[in-house]
Amino acid sequence: MAADGAIVRAVNAHKVYNSGAVRVHALRGIDLEIQKGEMVAVMGPSGCGKTTLLNCLSGLDDLSEGEVFIEGVPLNKMSDRAKTRYRALRMGFIFQSYNLLPVLTALENVELPLLVAGLPPKDARERATAVLDTVGLGDFVRHKPAELSAGQQQRVAVARALANRPAIVWADEPTGNLDSDTSAQIMQLLHEMNRTNHETFVVVTHDAAISEYADRILRMRNGQIVEQTQNPVST
Repeated sequence: MAADGAIVRAVNAHKVYNSGAVRVHALRGIDLEIQKGEMVAVMGPSGCGKTTLLNCLSGLDDLSEGEVFIEGVPLNKMSDRAKTRYRALRMGFIFQSYNLLPVLTALENVELPLLVAGLPPKDARERATAVLDTVGLGDFVRHKPAELSAGQQQRVAVARALANRPAIVWADEPTGNLDSDTSAQIMQLLHEMNRTNHETFVVVTHDAAISEYADRILRMRNGQIVEQTQNPVST
C-alpha cells in the first residue's frame, strides 16, 4: 500500500433523507481517512449506509452536514459543474449493473467518457484499445454488450473506469451479478490494477471473499463505521 497521505477525508459526515413523514438518518457523523493507493472494502448489512457513504464521498450525493475532502479539495465548495468535471477527470466508477450502452461496442463504451473529458478522438481510441487489452478483452473490442458474457461486460466496465487514469475508483457491489469464479477474476483484476498503478479503490460489498483483496475493511451498521480492520494478508 502506498500511504502517501489521505486522498479522501470525511469530517462529521451526516446524510438525512426526508420522504414525507419519514426521516432516514443514513450516515451518522462519520470521520474517515482513505490513503492514496489504498484498497478499502466497505462492508455491512443491507441498509447500513454503504452505498450512501460511497455516493457522498464521491460527490454523487451531497451531505446534510459535515465535509468531504478529495485530494484536499472540499466538495461542498465546488459547483455541480465543477464536481462533474472533477469526476470525469479524476474518478472512475464501477457498478453492479455494468451501465454499458447497449448500442455501442466495448471499445466505444470505454472511449466515450474519454471523449467527454476532452481527449482527442485518436488518443481516446488508442487509450481505450490499450486498457481493454489490459483487462483481457483485446479480441472483443468490436463486440456489443449483448454479445459478451456477464464477466466480460464487467471487464468492459472496469476498463471504462480505469481509462481516464483516475486517482480514485469507486466500486459499488462490482461482483454482485457474477458467479464466484468470475467474481474472483474481477477482484484479482482490480487488485492488480491497484498494485500496478497505485490508484485508490473504495469497494462497497456484502461478499466477505472480496475483503481478502483489501488493505483495510470498514464495517458499517446503522449509518456508522463500527469497526476498522487492517488486512494482514493483502499483498
